[in-house]
Amino acid sequence: MVVGEVAVETDVVVIGGGPGGYAAAIRLGQLGKSVVLIEKEELGGVCLNKGCIPSKAFIHAAGEFHKLSAVSKMGIRLPQGRVSFHMNEWQGWKSSVISQLNKGVSHLCEANGVTVVKGTATFLSEDRIGVETGRDFETYKFDQAIIASGSRPFIPGFLERDGIHILDSSDILQLEEVPENLAIIGGGYIGMEMGMALAKLGVNVTIIEAAERILPQIGAAFSKEIQKQAKKLGMTIKTSTRVESATVADGHVELKITSEKDGEERLIQDKVLVTIGRVPNTGMIGLEQAKVQTDERGYIPVDQACRTNQPHIYAIGDVTPGVALAHRAAKQGVVAAEVIGGLPSANDSDLVPYVIFTEPQVAGVGLTKEEAERHGYTVKSATFPYAANGRALATDEDNGFAEVIVDAESHLLLGMHVIGAEASNLIGEGVLALELSARAEDLAMTMHPHPTLSEVWMEAAASVLGHAIHVVNKK
Repeated sequence: MVVGEVAVETDVVVIGGGPGGYAAAIRLGQLGKSVVLIEKEELGGVCLNKGCIPSKAFIHAAGEFHKLSAVSKMGIRLPQGRVSFHMNEWQGWKSSVISQLNKGVSHLCEANGVTVVKGTATFLSEDRIGVETGRDFETYKFDQAIIASGSRPFIPGFLERDGIHILDSSDILQLEEVPENLAIIGGGYIGMEMGMALAKLGVNVTIIEAAERILPQIGAAFSKEIQKQAKKLGMTIKTSTRVESATVADGHVELKITSEKDGEERLIQDKVLVTIGRVPNTGMIGLEQAKVQTDERGYIPVDQACRTNQPHIYAIGDVTPGVALAHRAAKQGVVAAEVIGGLPSANDSDLVPYVIFTEPQVAGVGLTKEEAERHGYTVKSATFPYAANGRALATDEDNGFAEVIVDAESHLLLGMHVIGAEASNLIGEGVLALELSARAEDLAMTMHPHPTLSEVWMEAAASVLGHAIHVVNKK
């Protein structure tokens, strides 16, 4: 490799090796392009190394621990009835999972001819990029580039994150011991996922949310159910509440919070987790040298081909406006790669499923009932309870329901949402149904295997048509 002022020429440079970046690089390799993938840390990005994967590993471990408290009614007895969780030992298991996935991504890049460079990338011009590797400064000349530099947690300045007392969503997964008590600022999906997992391990968790309810992004009925379950876990939920200040002293954090209901309060916590949003990593990669435009919040506007204002430079994932989800980034990455490869590809669907790994899980795609009505639809909707599903009852997971929302006249499916066990796996059927413009009849008439949780979709669709078998239909 030529180093220094002489640039290495390549067809495409990809900045960022997260789910979007490595998917783009691999697809480009499949299409015969020479590709340089630049990642400053580890392949897989935040999702694989610090976010999606380790957080779900933690949530799963906490869930397994919590389940042990309810197995006696099934005839299962634990020795002396005692069970314990060791965070430091879990850290070893988490690392093994991450390592296996890292190796998998690395192997796939190598197998598809992708050159991986570890370093920090900065645009030098509209067709050159520099990479600081720690040892050298390397320059690459490209025909096309894909920006996939991701995002980072937003921490207000007054909170002064230190990684010990005031934490972000990555810090919390590095703890060697679970704290006795913890306040979480932000009742969105990350805050509620981590809060409920920690509560299952015996942590006294307080959620502080500025909005009127937790999980304001989802339907009110689903949010209400999660709040009910959170309180069963012993969590304290403070909505319509703002944090005014945070002070670290004597190994604790003192929070001053205010609300109309309770006025000013002071909370003393072992640790504080901040989960109030993310910001794009676009400020330090030299976009001005490449003449790539951003909006007022630092996001890079793109078209359906993921092109920026510079037709040969593309942007995908968290640096673009829209929800910051790994599967969205991966889809955009494939689209950008295929457009560069000359294929008629486009990111032309607004159907981005969401999954929230709370207790129980919540997942959905398409419009909520409230959104559909705001869009001018005459709506019909129906729910089917897990409590009427044989599989849910047999596995002691009968808390939850599935909901379908349809256009009243055509029965076209507008939205599918589910709260309950395995919601994360069930929503795939919903995404496919909406992508294919299916109607309620299509879902209701499709034979679903029994006994499975997937039957909740069939029954909910049948219910909206008035002929569900396992619930009494509304007249």
